[in-house]
Amino acid sequence: MVKYSRLSGLVLLLGSILTFESCINNSRYTLEYVKPETEGFSSEKLESLKTHLKMSGASSLILVADGKKIFEWGKTRKKHTVHSIRKALLNSLYGIAVTEGVIDTTMTLRELGINDIWPDLSENELNACIADLLKSRSGVYHHAAGVSDAMLKNMPERDTYKPGEHFYYNNWDFNVLGAILEQKTGKSIYELFRDEIAIPLGMNDYKGSFCSIDGESDDEKIPDTDGFYQFEKSKSKYPAYHFRLSARDMALYGQLYLNKGNWNGKQIIPAKWIEVSTKPYSVYNSAHGIAYGMLWYISMPMENRDNKSFYHTGLGIHMLGIYPDSRLVLVHRVNTETDFKFKSEDLNKAIDLVFNSIIN
Repeated sequence: MVKYSRLSGLVLLLGSILTFESCINNSRYTLEYVKPETEGFSSEKLESLKTHLKMSGASSLILVADGKKIFEWGKTRKKHTVHSIRKALLNSLYGIAVTEGVIDTTMTLRELGINDIWPDLSENELNACIADLLKSRSGVYHHAAGVSDAMLKNMPERDTYKPGEHFYYNNWDFNVLGAILEQKTGKSIYELFRDEIAIPLGMNDYKGSFCSIDGESDDEKIPDTDGFYQFEKSKSKYPAYHFRLSARDMALYGQLYLNKGNWNGKQIIPAKWIEVSTKPYSVYNSAHGIAYGMLWYISMPMENRDNKSFYHTGLGIHMLGIYPDSRLVLVHRVNTETDFKFKSEDLNKAIDLVFNSIIN
């Protein structure tokens, strides 16, 4: 009798798992493909884009116009590290947590019990609030994981500015935002993204698997997971949190923002949050009208540009761009987990080719 009960329980458990997996599989979302001309783009001109992508060493590019896929090239199902686009992914999780009252953006690092390895945060730095970190204006210039030489070159000395006074693209802010989110929700970033974003959108390739690596070891390789924490414990106790996404899943994420957070009639991210976080809080390149909002870059209207768009890049060559006035989402990927030749000027040319393909 005991053996039969255990077997029955196992059968029921396996049946539940299969049913759950079936539901997940059935909920996967595929963007409808339409000819570019139906959305005002030239197929002939987009052929030039294909040639450029192939010659420059890109991995993939997807264009979604008005919710329909008009262009798809390359390995769009292949997961790559998104690099700094991870910040734009965190934006959605903060929007949900803030709206649900889980996080209060006025709370200071002092109130949250946030500190770091020696040298400790100063009294001035402890006054920074979550909103300051979201805008990358914390005034905390502690060493951090995942910082490039270019970022270090521009980092101010400790206590140079008060919180909120100065914009500095600061991985310490971004890494600690991840830690605060996990502290307040009790879940990993990767589980939150799976439950709050990937499953509701029907992402095809993201499952929420993650691990940790030692970012200071030369022997570490990029793991084949959906995310990984990169620890550099000699610099900070807070890891950089890296995501690995496919181009097709990233296109769904971009479409969610183009939809002002709504997906099939359900408000996943509050529209007000998207509006607030894509305001230009820090104009750092006035010549090109580029600013930083809250975990998004903002391309502001200028004399030769009539409308606002927002985007994030990774290594200056990955791209997730949302162009509300054009009803367009652009996703560009490069396999930066191996040797690559693609350059930032190649991305600029690709973007130019996209917009040059619009039929006037």
